[in-house]
Amino acid sequence: MMDEKEIIERVLAGENDAFGKLVEAYQDRVYNLALRMCGNREDAFDLAQEAFFRAWRGMSGFQFESAFSTWLFRLTTNVCLDFLRAKKRKPTVSLTTVDDSDEETQLELPDLTQNPEALLLAAEDRALVARALNELPVEYRQILTMRAINDMSYAEIGAVLKLREGTVKSRLSRARLALRNNLLQIGNKLDAKSSTPTKGGDAR
Repeated sequence: MMDEKEIIERVLAGENDAFGKLVEAYQDRVYNLALRMCGNREDAFDLAQEAFFRAWRGMSGFQFESAFSTWLFRLTTNVCLDFLRAKKRKPTVSLTTVDDSDEETQLELPDLTQNPEALLLAAEDRALVARALNELPVEYRQILTMRAINDMSYAEIGAVLKLREGTVKSRLSRARLALRNNLLQIGNKLDAKSSTPTKGGDAR
């Protein structure tokens, strides 16, 4: 079986059929990244197709200066951001995952008071976490998604976003703090609302 470098070299040599092997190898990861950035299965499918089209069209510019996966995920991220900007809406993070049988399941999210990043993996109130995430700036949502959901290393995130590893760590730290603050604020609002006596009811 050909290794990835050989496949890429064949594509660069004009053997377009070889590009199908790259699509086959990365289609699930590209789709899942698009899904978590745009939050919609139909849009994610279209964006994944667009990402692979741009990759095929731009393969001549790939010079093995980075891993192919890094180049492809950066391109996918840019495609998604272009789409979200065009729609003039806030990017959202889909708290779902797709298994091998193409079944969508909801991610479980834990208590953020201990570890903000872990909230992306399990929790009692997913709607609360989704709301807190969607109120974050786009760069914070993006980096939390890459780190906590896609399980990317600091080096991989830095390569995709073209940031130094130290910058990745500091941005991730600020994103965690912002997510915690959002959750606390939302939680306080909900507590205040639930403690307000209803008309004709007893305040306890």
